Amino acid sequence: MFANMTSSLDLHAKALVLRAERQRIIASNIANADTPGYVARDLNFKEALTQMTQTSASELNGGANRLSFNGATTATHSKHFALPSSSDSQLTGTSALAYAIQSQPSVDSNSVDLDRERASFVDNSVRYESTLRFINGQSKTLLSAIQGQ
Repeated sequence: MFANMTSSLDLHAKALVLRAERQRIIASNIANADTPGYVARDLNFKEALTQMTQTSASELNGGANRLSFNGATTATHSKHFALPSSSDSQLTGTSALAYAIQSQPSVDSNSVDLDRERASFVDNSVRYESTLRFINGQSKTLLSAIQGQ
């Protein structure tokens, strides 16, 4: 019964981890906006969340089927900034990480569109905050129910 109550919290906790990982990827893109030849990356949130929930289900069934996240912190050039990998980086799959589509060609072959990256950064921040508030509200509701208030 307790597992049923906390299953939605588990899903939102995984979404929070993915939002943080996407924030790191977008920050890396913004940091490399002036780096010649840098190719912007982005995380397909829906696909990554699906992979995480499937991985968790297979781990509960006894399988040690962990997906690795190989592309988020690797740089495409030796002079590019690489963000340190997170401890939760093994939770997302490589197929969820993709190259961002270049909207405007540039002379130095850099595919970062600062306007799009800033908008994505703000959007992801708002979604991160709303997920955090939802988790906080759910945990307060559970605590209130346990205490009998």
